[in-house]
Amino acid sequence: MSLNSIMSSATTGLMVSQTGLRVVSDNIANVNTPGYVRKVLNQQALAVNGMGAGVDVASVTRAIDVYLQRASLTASSDSGSAGVKADMLDRAQALFGDPSTNTGFFSRLDQIYSAFTKAGSDTASTINRGGAIGQISDFLSEAKRIGSSLQDMSGEADSRISADVDKANNLLSQINALNGDITRAKVVGADSTGSENVQSNLINQLASLMNVQVSQRATGGVNIRNVDGIMLAGDGAATLSYQRSDTATGDIMVTPAGSTSQSMRMRMTSGEIKGLLDLRDKEIPGLSDQLGEFVSKAVDQINRAHNASSSVPAPSTLNGRNTGLDLPTAVSGFTGKTTIGIVDASGNLQTRVDIDFDAGTMSTNGGPASAFTPGTFLASLNTALGAAGSASFTNGALSLSAAGGSGVAITDDATTPASKTGKGFSHFFGLNDLIKSTGPATYDTGLKATDPNGFTGGSITLRIADADGGRVRDVTVTPPVGGTMQDLLDSLNSNANGVGFYGQFNLDAQGKLAFAPNGSGSQVSVVDDSTTRGPGGPTLSTLFGISTPVRAARAQQFSIRPDITADPMKMALAKFDLTSAAAGKPALAIGDGRGAALMAASGGLATRFSAAGTIGAVSMTVSQYGAEFSGGIGRKAAAADADKTSADSVKGEADTRRSSSEGVSLDQELVQLTTYQQAFNASARMIQATKDLYDSLLGMMR
Repeated sequence: MSLNSIMSSATTGLMVSQTGLRVVSDNIANVNTPGYVRKVLNQQALAVNGMGAGVDVASVTRAIDVYLQRASLTASSDSGSAGVKADMLDRAQALFGDPSTNTGFFSRLDQIYSAFTKAGSDTASTINRGGAIGQISDFLSEAKRIGSSLQDMSGEADSRISADVDKANNLLSQINALNGDITRAKVVGADSTGSENVQSNLINQLASLMNVQVSQRATGGVNIRNVDGIMLAGDGAATLSYQRSDTATGDIMVTPAGSTSQSMRMRMTSGEIKGLLDLRDKEIPGLSDQLGEFVSKAVDQINRAHNASSSVPAPSTLNGRNTGLDLPTAVSGFTGKTTIGIVDASGNLQTRVDIDFDAGTMSTNGGPASAFTPGTFLASLNTALGAAGSASFTNGALSLSAAGGSGVAITDDATTPASKTGKGFSHFFGLNDLIKSTGPATYDTGLKATDPNGFTGGSITLRIADADGGRVRDVTVTPPVGGTMQDLLDSLNSNANGVGFYGQFNLDAQGKLAFAPNGSGSQVSVVDDSTTRGPGGPTLSTLFGISTPVRAARAQQFSIRPDITADPMKMALAKFDLTSAAAGKPALAIGDGRGAALMAASGGLATRFSAAGTIGAVSMTVSQYGAEFSGGIGRKAAAADADKTSADSVKGEADTRRSSSEGVSLDQELVQLTTYQQAFNASARMIQATKDLYDSLLGMMR
């Protein structure tokens, strides 16, 4: 070997050792840098004409483990989803308070029932009556507060989704741009590990927002795809957009570089964005819907008892609620008997009108019965009342008034009570409700397939989503004007323009309209609804409660009747008793607390609850439902916290293993440092020895 060859080989060793020392020093300097992946110097032997010619730097790479990286990214996505769910559900649970204390939301109903018992024991006490009113007011105020807070949480989730989508777009853009830097560095043989480490940290951040798949590019850099293989970054960055709706499920759209937009929500299985979408469209609306169902049924049972009772003296006017129906339709379907009485200030019966819905007749003061039909009901009732009172029907609400300072009281027959959808006459029309609502609180309309649908214009746009909330399609249905409820059902269930391929809308025996999905588990939400039932009447989604936001808002729409709030003595604590009463005889007695007893017992009466949140359609008491609701919230929050703990544990283990493989070990680097130092010194000594030989040769030639 010539001296030149020796010098050249020693010089290559010196240069490689210098590069190795630089790599080691960079590793040691970043020992505490989060996400830093240690560099590795890869050497290769040089050969010229088959003879060894020293050493060269093949590449400087990162000690990355693709399998541990994949596990870490997956765990990060799962942790992001579980973490945001646990946080918000814990906050939601806190809104309801501790159910084991008297200050918890679910404890307030028991306090209401106790207050009614106390008021019934001394009906002359305004303090006891005021206490009952105060307890109801507190319960309704708490329901409004919780409902409003849940609505705010849903809005917070909505805003965070939008912010996370913007963040994801920024990360995808940066990851894609770094591909160019890495590729250029590799082409010229430069060290690209700095850009690769920056890119790796960006990928880690992206994985916490959404689940992604990472693959290495042959030319350097990475390709980022979703679980279905849609390219998000690589040869151009995709753009995500959040399609939000105030009333329907939201969607995440993705537009890959050079391609068309498509839905990605159904392809997202984890990550913070997925967790927020589930909270915004499923978990929080489910809690709000359950709250609305619970409060509505509790109020309905109290109103049932109040409508079966009367104040003493009886009110001069009873104003019903807006049923959303025309009077003939509202009256149609009633069975049994009811009595409308006109009483004086002392509770003496002056005039009674007995209505037999089965026979379709009315009689006044036990006189001959006259026939009526649903279409002639109002005129027949006014004729029967005569000069003693009057009835009117406006904007879906029935009103009864007594003349000459008298009062109106109503009672259903003890043997064959008037009934429609399980409600008595006064209860169905809300004539003597204690608690009023600004909209429909229950959705048992009593409508049958043969009844006119009553819708006079407009259309409803429904969004069909899959079981995970991903949008499938939107359909717009126009209710047939002048058609029956069956015609409306046919329009909604049309395969061409309705939901027929995904499920069916059905009308049950109580007149409740509900969507039943087929085996695919599809969901339906309302995007827009401009329909009206009659002039100024409710929309289709409001009347039937087929929109989750409409059902969820029920908890915030209740208030105690203003006249009773102003004067608790107007609360109906007595029973209108016709057992032995005839014209001119007492039917209402001062001191009668039987109506209060009915309200005190209202929480223990079985009632039908519609499916809401995690509780399916059931028949149970309000108190039992409250216990189920309370327990369900606790279980959901506990499960979310357990999922978070588990996900964080898996993430911690995956990150630890990845760090142990990819991270910097000072002991290992010090060994490498010593190795490169010795190699550097050895190469330097070779150069020095070669120099000495050159000097000797030159000296011999002088």
